[in-house]
Amino acid sequence: MKRSIRIMLVEDHPGYRQTINLALEAESDIELVSEFGTAERALRSLRDRDTHKHPDIILLDLNLPGINGLEVLPTFLASFPEARVIILTQSERELDVLRAIELGASGYLLKSASLNHITEGIRTVMDGGASLDPKVASLILKNLQSRLPRNETNPVLSERELEVLVLLAKGLVKKEIADQLNISFSTVATHVMHIYEKLNEHNAPAAIHKAHILGLFRRGNASQSAELP
Repeated sequence: MKRSIRIMLVEDHPGYRQTINLALEAESDIELVSEFGTAERALRSLRDRDTHKHPDIILLDLNLPGINGLEVLPTFLASFPEARVIILTQSERELDVLRAIELGASGYLLKSASLNHITEGIRTVMDGGASLDPKVASLILKNLQSRLPRNETNPVLSERELEVLVLLAKGLVKKEIADQLNISFSTVATHVMHIYEKLNEHNAPAAIHKAHILGLFRRGNASQSAELP
C-alpha cells in the first residue's frame, strides 16, 4: 500500500495552522507529520533522526518571526534533500515570488487559494510537477516575456519571401529572380523590401547574413539549402 505524503507545516498563525491541519486530516493520502510556528523551531527538529517523520513536502510561510521563509528555504532543501518546498503565503510581491523559485521552491500558493487547490498542489508537486497560484503564474510569465530580447525574435518570412531570399543568396539580381519565379520585377522588389523590413536590414548581403544566423534557410527545401553559399 502506498504511504501517505508527509507534510511539515511552518506557519506562525495558529488559526491558519489549524485550518490546514483540518484540511489535511480529511485527505487519506496526505499526513501532517509536524507543524511549527517559527523557522527556528522547525530547524531544531532536524536533530530528530526519526526518518519516518521527515517530510516529503514542506509548506512554508514567508512572513515568519525571526528567520523568514526565504532565508530558511535553502537550509530546508539542504537538510531534507528528498523534500520539496511549497511556499504558502499572502505575499504576491514579484520579488518574493521570483526569489522563492530561484532558491528552489517547487510551488508558490497564496493563502487565499481554496483548500482543495492546496491539497491538489501538494499532489502535483509530489508527482514531480510544479504548483503555482494562477496570479503567480501570470506574474512569472509576464516577467519572462519582459526579458525576451525583442531584436532576436525570429522573423516569419512567407514562403515566397523565403524563395526570393534563397535566390538572392545565390547571387541572382531582381530581374533574374523575376524570370525564374515567373513573377513581375515590381513583385520581386516588394518581396525584397518586406524581407529587409522583417530582418531589420538595409541591403541584400546584410539580410542574407542575418538569415544565416537565424537559421531561416533551413526552412527551404534540401536542394536549395545545399546550394547556398
